[in-house]
Amino acid sequence: MRRNESLLMQKLTVEGIGGKISQAGRLKTRPLCIYGSETVPEDSKPTKSMNRCIAQAIFTLAVSDELKSIHIGNDELKGCCPGGLAWFGFKEFLPMLKYFLSTGIQEFRNGAAEFLVANPDLAEQRIKTVGKIRPLGKYIIIRTCKNTPNDIYPASILCFGEAEQIRNLATLICFSAVEAFELIKMPFGPSCGSFVTFPSGMAENTPKDCVILGPTDPTGNHWFPPNYLSLGIPIGIAQRISADLDDSFIIKRPMVAYPEKRTIFKSLKD
Repeated sequence: MRRNESLLMQKLTVEGIGGKISQAGRLKTRPLCIYGSETVPEDSKPTKSMNRCIAQAIFTLAVSDELKSIHIGNDELKGCCPGGLAWFGFKEFLPMLKYFLSTGIQEFRNGAAEFLVANPDLAEQRIKTVGKIRPLGKYIIIRTCKNTPNDIYPASILCFGEAEQIRNLATLICFSAVEAFELIKMPFGPSCGSFVTFPSGMAENTPKDCVILGPTDPTGNHWFPPNYLSLGIPIGIAQRISADLDDSFIIKRPMVAYPEKRTIFKSLKD
C-alpha cells in the first residue's frame, strides 16, 4: 500500500467510501468491494451456490438486502461458467473459444456461436490483447462495502446505477483529474470482466488508474436491467472521488445533478 493511500484509508473506511459513492449517485443498489484473500469470510457464500454465471451472482449481491459477501476460489470452481473462470484467472481460455465468440465451428458445441466478433482470428487476437490474468488471491471476495472490516484494503469498488446516476459519477471521477479521455473506458469483454477483472487490475494489460464502464456483453441482457450500467472503480480513484464529493457539483449544485423539474419529450414517453 502506498503511503498516501494508507493515510487516506485511516480517514475513510471502505464502508465510508461506499457510502460516499452511494450518496453521490443516489444509488438504489449496494456498492461492492473486490479483494483477494487466503481465507473465506464466515459470512460469505460461493458464487456457484447462487448462479453459474459469476456476473449474475455479483449483481444479485448488489441488489440483495440479506447477502453480505460472495467468493470464488480454486476449490470451488465446479459448477461455474468456464469463461468466467478464465476471466478470473483460475483457468486458461479454451482453445476453441475463438470460434464460440465469433462464427462457430462444428467440432465445438455443435457449431454454437455468439457472433460477438467478426471472425475467429480476430477473436483470438483480441483475447491476447488482455494479457495474462492473475487472481487477486487464493479467493476472490466480492463484498458489500457496508459490511467490510476496516482492515480490508480492496483492489476496486463496483457500483451499479441508472443512466443519470452513472453520468453524475463519471463527472465526479473527472472532477480533480487532468485527463479528458483516459479516465473512463468501456472495453470489450464479458460482464464479469467489466465488474471485476479489469477494474481490479487482474488483467495484465488493463490501463492503470482507469475506471471501467460496462457491461458491454449482450449475452447478459436477459438478467441485467436494460436501464442500468456498471462502474468498476480502482480503489485509489474511489478514495479520491470520495474526498472530492463535498466540493463537487453534486453537493454544491444538487438541482443540476438531480433536477426536480425536467423537460419531457413526448416522443420518449412510454
